[in-house]
Amino acid sequence: MDDETHVVAVTGEIDLFTAPEFKQRVSAPIDAGRTHVIVDLTETSFIDSSSLGVLIGAHRRLRRLEGSLVIVCSNDAIVKTFRITGLDSVFTIVSTLDEAFDGNAVGA
Repeated sequence: MDDETHVVAVTGEIDLFTAPEFKQRVSAPIDAGRTHVIVDLTETSFIDSSSLGVLIGAHRRLRRLEGSLVIVCSNDAIVKTFRITGLDSVFTIVSTLDEAFDGNAVGA
């Protein structure tokens, strides 16, 4: 990992109740000058539209900074949510944290 990359690992459910904390956790590294953020959803069991909104907002901020957002997710139900909403074509989604660092996913 370099000084521009930060990993945000999330566990449990991300919903309307937990979205404000999620937003703060995703925004903090961007506010600190990190331009590449990896959101690790490996231990996440559920996401809803409020969490998708947080990710979209972070993605937009990072794009303006010429940065990137990579999502790590192997949960089929969550990946399906990205696919159904069409966000799988917006975000770089990989299955493992190693993949996020290998193959130039970060900075893509």
